[in-house]
Amino acid sequence: MTDSVADPDRRSALLTATSVVGGVGVAAAVYPFLSSMQPSEAARAAGAPVEVDISTLAPGKLTTAEWRGKPIWILHRTDEMVAELSKHNNLLADPNSTVPQQPPYAANPARAIRPPYLVLIGICTHLGCVPVFRPERGASDLGSDWPGGFYCPCHGSKFDLAGRVFKNVPAPINLEVPAYTFLSDSKLLIGEDKKKSG
Repeated sequence: MTDSVADPDRRSALLTATSVVGGVGVAAAVYPFLSSMQPSEAARAAGAPVEVDISTLAPGKLTTAEWRGKPIWILHRTDEMVAELSKHNNLLADPNSTVPQQPPYAANPARAIRPPYLVLIGICTHLGCVPVFRPERGASDLGSDWPGGFYCPCHGSKFDLAGRVFKNVPAPINLEVPAYTFLSDSKLLIGEDKKKSG
């Protein structure tokens, strides 16, 4: 019997295949470990903070995230929207946000850490319906003095673009502002405000 010389190309192919299979095996073993470090659905529902990327949120647009099973609205207000906030205080039940429906850092006319970005829990304070975003001013069905904001079609409650409730509507108080912080110019953390905000 004669010894055959091994083919170098075959040896290289076998080494490559073994490396690929080994790499897949390592990835399969590590994935459950890394996944276990993420908050579970139960933890998220119980209130684990949620990161929201706002890098593509254009001025005038609203996006919705979820935290504790509730809709969280993030509205990137235009400069005009922010400027209009002080012009209709006479229409509001609590224009100065005296009822504590927001953290201390959001107890200002914009109800926000940074005025362009409004963060609200999107649940009406009357009976828990979800209002709709109606940013257009003077909408014919909402009255000529409508400055834009949120309208609850269930029972007619109205809120402005800072989530402040109008007078003479069923909702008794302003929409709630959750605890939140800016992780960067493009990321929010909803549900936690222990980090420095600003």
